[in-house]
Amino acid sequence: MSGRRPFIAGNWKMNGTRADLPEIKSMIKGLQAFTHCLDAAICPPATLLAAAAEAFNGHDAIWLGAQDCHIHPNGAHTGEISATMLADVGAKVVILGHSERRTHLRESNALVEAKTRAAGLAGLYPIVCVGETLEERQAGLAETIVVTQIQGSIPESAPRGLVVAYEPVWAIGTGLTPTLEEIEAIHAVARAALAQRCGPPVAAATRLLYGGSVKPDNAAAILGLPEVDGALVGGASLKAESFLAIVRAHPGC
Repeated sequence: MSGRRPFIAGNWKMNGTRADLPEIKSMIKGLQAFTHCLDAAICPPATLLAAAAEAFNGHDAIWLGAQDCHIHPNGAHTGEISATMLADVGAKVVILGHSERRTHLRESNALVEAKTRAAGLAGLYPIVCVGETLEERQAGLAETIVVTQIQGSIPESAPRGLVVAYEPVWAIGTGLTPTLEEIEAIHAVARAALAQRCGPPVAAATRLLYGGSVKPDNAAAILGLPEVDGALVGGASLKAESFLAIVRAHPGC
């Protein structure tokens, strides 16, 4: 046993309006049955954070999360939201460096590192995403990409509560997933890269999540892998029924 407490987070991406708040409340109610064995987070869009925050109060192992933050705590940055503001509204975690932001918004490793540092200073737990494209995997570069992203996106003095999510870009929302052997191998590589970057104690304590078309029917096999400490769930986290089914599939529960 690793001693690392399992963690399952739901990334709503750009989905959800106030009409979906009852779904969040249903998730929180259902998750209460699993707080003895794992931590969980729901990361709705920023427009729902304030409205959703009240539902998370009093649930220590169920956290409200955000999907990005700015590198500065305040200032003339129109349209941006700082980690300090997220913490103020009740967020506990923040997703950083997701492949959609790395690809569509050209976020660099250096920018992700600065955001990770800012999240830590604000008291948030950063979930730093890494992963290769299909072309990079086919070229035999998957491990190199993951190592490079970890070394470039995570400060040497890792923030408290750091989480790393391996999400192969080609598996996100496609229904495709790597083999269990491929997932386990990349997670082992990621942990070794963390040890080199931040030291063995940090690597041993950091939770590594898998993300990329995680669904109720494949969750048990993925979550049962020794190096996988949980999941970052996309589309299946939008509904309480499917998200709770994934949580229920964790072998530790």
